[in-house]
Amino acid sequence: MKPQIETFYDPATFTLTYLVFDPQSRDAVVIDPVLDYDPLASQTDTSSTDKLIAFVKSKELRLQWILETHAHADHLSSSQYLKNQLGAKVAIGERIREVQVTFKGVFDLPTSFRTDGSQFDRLLADGEVLQVGAMRIEVIATPGHTPACVSYKIDDAVFTGDALFMDDYGTGRCDFPKGSAAELYTSIHDRLYKLPEETRVFVGHDYQPNGRELKFETTIGASKKGNIQLRHDTPQEEFVAFRQRRDATLKQPRLLFPSVQVNIDAGRLPQTHENGIRYLRMPLNLKKPTRDDGSSA
Repeated sequence: MKPQIETFYDPATFTLTYLVFDPQSRDAVVIDPVLDYDPLASQTDTSSTDKLIAFVKSKELRLQWILETHAHADHLSSSQYLKNQLGAKVAIGERIREVQVTFKGVFDLPTSFRTDGSQFDRLLADGEVLQVGAMRIEVIATPGHTPACVSYKIDDAVFTGDALFMDDYGTGRCDFPKGSAAELYTSIHDRLYKLPEETRVFVGHDYQPNGRELKFETTIGASKKGNIQLRHDTPQEEFVAFRQRRDATLKQPRLLFPSVQVNIDAGRLPQTHENGIRYLRMPLNLKKPTRDDGSSA
């Protein structure tokens, strides 16, 4: 029997979370879970993940792994909550170490913050395979959006995170630290597009361009022929130039700073201070140095 896929959509961050399970053994994995976060109140909530947990329990599934496609910059991960509730382990691509080193400096994190990836239960290498019940989960390194991005191929489906989106939206941005449009081209054109054309593609976000209804599934064949940013016949130079022009016009994700500092720590919130309160670090004028009075330096 083929693995079954259950989809959970978070409209606040346009994020798709996937629960994939073997209907015979009832073993399951979750890909890219969301921890709700209200930036105005600076308050977290587990409502989205509680719906997923309720489904897991209703089907009597055994969650084995929480798989992150990368350290997300647009939503907080609920991986630790899922781990505490259901006992699963957390895995991410092995190049997360590079992301940790970069953002340890950006957030001026304490020397005790580890940049060896040991906050995660497992770091996954390109080509590595996880066996979960009858499911064979192949890790495909797809850097570009971030250095640590990976896609997960399970049977005839591939979960592409922020690398490849729906055909009418295109691909992920590449302007975050250590992002690379050239690497993303290689990841999609030379790796994902080499998969069988009938391979189903499940995307990490859907921004519903032009107000269309939610979509989250396409195929490799459809992407190669119709992706508006990167088709199989798109030259690398054309894609890189387009991606760089477009990225220069994009605003930073609304939850960039809260998301990244939590997600590079495997979804853990900052430790409480002596007053019992947790604090997120928020760089001020990161790209525009200023004087004490707020004027440009």
